[in-house]
Amino acid sequence: MQDHAIDNLRYIRQTMESAGSFTAVPGIGGMLMGAVALGAALVAGHVTGTRSWMEIWLVAAVVALTIGVIFAQRKAHAVKMPLLTGPGRKFMRGLVPPMLAGAILTAALYRAGLSAPIPGAWMLLYGTGVVTGGAASVRVVPVMGICFMAIGTAALLTPPAWGNGLLAAGFGGLHILFGTIITVKYGG
Repeated sequence: MQDHAIDNLRYIRQTMESAGSFTAVPGIGGMLMGAVALGAALVAGHVTGTRSWMEIWLVAAVVALTIGVIFAQRKAHAVKMPLLTGPGRKFMRGLVPPMLAGAILTAALYRAGLSAPIPGAWMLLYGTGVVTGGAASVRVVPVMGICFMAIGTAALLTPPAWGNGLLAAGFGGLHILFGTIITVKYGG
């Protein structure tokens, strides 16, 4: 009888975890990620050559990703929810495939000598990942993804010279704006 009751409790807990929303999206981490992007845009705006520009942004992406993971883990720990179970796993399942597609597309475009669409592709695919991953999160997260998709679309339809500035607006401005909203409404 006791084993059956424990199995039922385990099932109920797993069901509740997977049905909940992912609240470990880090507001403060998002603001820091935005600051990294603004720094990258500032530095990248003063370099010549696609390779140097790309290296700056790729280093910034690794730093921002590290910040995001660290702060998501801290927030998940603070609310006593494992980061990669239930809603967190759903968030990652939605986020990772578009991010991988972005990495593959970046390599292909760069190899083909087509750097102009890269900023738009990055934001469009990142936004797609945030929308799909954010379906398992609080409402403001998919809204942020839609905003990234809008700026990514603008980057694809405007002159290539605007790419770095639009990356600053997207990865910098949107992360700071939505990071602030998440911090205020849902905790750091």
